[in-house]
Amino acid sequence: MLTLADRFEAELPVAEVDVTSSARLTRLLGPSDVVVSTIGPFMQLGMATVTAAARAGARYFDSTGEGPFARRVLLELDSVAAARGATLVPAFGYDYVPGNLAGALALEQAGERACHVEIGYFITRSGRGSELHYRSTLRDSWDLTTGGTRQTLVAAAAEDGFAYRSPRPGASSRLVDERAAKRVLTFRYAGVRRPAITVPGTEHLGLPEVFPRLESVEVGMGWLGRWTRPVQIAAMLQAPLLRSAKVRAALTRWSGRLPGAHREPDTDGRSLVIAVARDGHGRPLATTALTGPDPYEMTGSLLAWGAVHAAAPDAVLKPGVHGPVAAFGLDTLRLGAAEAGVHEVDGASARR
Repeated sequence: MLTLADRFEAELPVAEVDVTSSARLTRLLGPSDVVVSTIGPFMQLGMATVTAAARAGARYFDSTGEGPFARRVLLELDSVAAARGATLVPAFGYDYVPGNLAGALALEQAGERACHVEIGYFITRSGRGSELHYRSTLRDSWDLTTGGTRQTLVAAAAEDGFAYRSPRPGASSRLVDERAAKRVLTFRYAGVRRPAITVPGTEHLGLPEVFPRLESVEVGMGWLGRWTRPVQIAAMLQAPLLRSAKVRAALTRWSGRLPGAHREPDTDGRSLVIAVARDGHGRPLATTALTGPDPYEMTGSLLAWGAVHAAAPDAVLKPGVHGPVAAFGLDTLRLGAAEAGVHEVDGASARR
């Protein structure tokens, strides 16, 4: 079987290394290097690579959609990366760059009164009329995703999640433990009502750094259409079972045997990300929507842009572990996302 290394070995140096050994990876990396990691599942296989990048002072991006992995990177490696001059930006793809960008744009537009932000991720289809008015279905979440994505989603249900809010009235906002799918968010945009189940994303980690006035950050995954509420109820009922390590292990094994694991997704998928900034009473102040290619094309394009930008001799990135807005700056990220095909929707298009 022809591997990716075989294809590029004549043009690029290729090194083989144990990806579970941070010591060996550290010897391979240097402070001028840019690391793009696609080693998943990241909670199982990803920590050695990002740890090596932090110790080497490198610039690191990855394709994870696992919020708990990004949280672990922040908690364990922020001080190491800052001391070594490394910049680590986990989840630099469809998960969760467009949500960070949409949330930041909505908050900028809303101004100082905005202290809450809600962000929703949706999939649509091209060639089915206006993609802004398309209502995704449970079948879309199957046809437009790979087996690996579905495996990650199932496995993520067994991981501890989190959110950003005040743990009790009068207390300062912070990251709080919260299982995925605990709540359902509702987004109304372009005349369409879109439900989404809550998930842990890097918006919880990155947006409060840029907007310290934030009291809550909500992120939702809206791929399931009318099945959103039944799936949320099923997740709530199975939550007690997931406290068992044996059950979590069995769920992870089962998720790897889901039908269609090697099927390629349909090619007409598109992405829609909506962010709503609200005031202290929950009233909407500004809404931003971004459209772009399907999640896989978007992830590849964003990773390529991030790597090229970070490798430039004059690139300035903030050392430490950061969300994409803090790492690059809002204006730079906005331009980079546009290069990757992620564009803001103007208000006239939403009303048509």
